[in-house]
Amino acid sequence: MMWWIIGIIVAVIILIILYVVKTYNSFISLRNRVRDQWSQIDVQLKRRFDLIPNIVSTVKGYAKHEKETLEDVVKARNTFLSSSTKEEEMKANSELTNAVSKLFALAESYPDLKANTNFIKLQDELNETENKIASARQFYNDTALKYNNKVEMFPSNIVASIFHFKTETFFEANETERENVKVEF
Repeated sequence: MMWWIIGIIVAVIILIILYVVKTYNSFISLRNRVRDQWSQIDVQLKRRFDLIPNIVSTVKGYAKHEKETLEDVVKARNTFLSSSTKEEEMKANSELTNAVSKLFALAESYPDLKANTNFIKLQDELNETENKIASARQFYNDTALKYNNKVEMFPSNIVASIFHFKTETFFEANETERENVKVEF
């Protein structure tokens, strides 16, 4: 009779160990997927940053007196490049998006610039990159959601606590991106 009880206890301990190992490995897998998705965003952001100096140079030739807008774009780009955390990068990315939007609004005031084939090509490339960034953000947020759910839900949250797995930050729109767009005719 005593061997039977010891057998049950050993079986329970083995099941608990197997659960912890399986859960730990799934945390590692999800965390690596979150990191991979973040790097996909990073790749597109770097592509955008490579395009921005070319756009600024093209616009400079047409809009010399619009120095402030051009400086804002360069400043926002440099802020992102000096960011050291995901949160700082997310904030700087929003500022850069706003600055680039102002730059394209500025271009509307210069018909010759709007007709410049180099500018049109750069603008199309930047728009394509912005679409890729939006898709990458969505994939990142989906992956971060799965990971965060596992970190916070019982019983996997016990394993997460033991091994110090922390939730990931979501990529969210800032306040200016949430404002209603004003359309005037």
